[in-house]
Amino acid sequence: MIFYVVELLDDWNVDVPSWKYPRNLETPRVSSPGFGNDFKMMVINRRSTAYNLCRQLSSATGTTVSRQTMYRRLGHIGLYARRPVRCVSLTTTHCRQRLTWSRELALWTPQQWSCVMFSDVSRFSLQSDSRRTLIRRVPGTRYHQENTIERHRFGGAGWLVWGGIIHGSRTDLHVQSVTITGHIFRDVILEQHVRLYWGAMGAEFLFMDDNARPHPANIVDECLQSEDITRMDWPAYSSDLNPIEHVRDMLG
Repeated sequence: MIFYVVELLDDWNVDVPSWKYPRNLETPRVSSPGFGNDFKMMVINRRSTAYNLCRQLSSATGTTVSRQTMYRRLGHIGLYARRPVRCVSLTTTHCRQRLTWSRELALWTPQQWSCVMFSDVSRFSLQSDSRRTLIRRVPGTRYHQENTIERHRFGGAGWLVWGGIIHGSRTDLHVQSVTITGHIFRDVILEQHVRLYWGAMGAEFLFMDDNARPHPANIVDECLQSEDITRMDWPAYSSDLNPIEHVRDMLG
């Protein structure tokens, strides 16, 4: 667990951005005048709330401050409460496979990439996936290892959206509220969407999926083989290499 040892300034009369405080206040309002005189240094657990820090301060020094005062002091030194970045847990084997895949395709031409259909299933959860877990971090450290949580599965109800993109075109979105099984993937995704693009492009067409269930199902493999559709090799847990992921990030 990581802690911060911080110094809370004695004087509020310093240059502070005006947007942090109400316009009718020329300087920040201090709810406890004794705060700055009695307390200068504090060890902060990055997961502590402002309320808990106020209680710790009161217990250690006898000085009582409001939660808003603690918010302002922490904000002034750059320790804001932010959600941790979630990332996929990668083993040594995963990293080696990703590197090998990248090296093999590094010399592909734009013409070769234009024949690849990138597909992805996104899950929109109807429940909170973070339990409102917040950490305190300084600006510019969002992607540091200590500020990330390794996780790739989320429970609860939600909607599934499948889509595919290819150079100069895209598929229609397929939306459903139930899990996409192997039969649904074959009868709906492959038959109604992928097959149309394969018919238009021929033998050069490559279909990319991310190996998530139900993509490796036997009935899916049999369907691809019977239609003579070539599946692109894809390293496990490598959604960040899929361009469609970044398109959805840009769409918000």
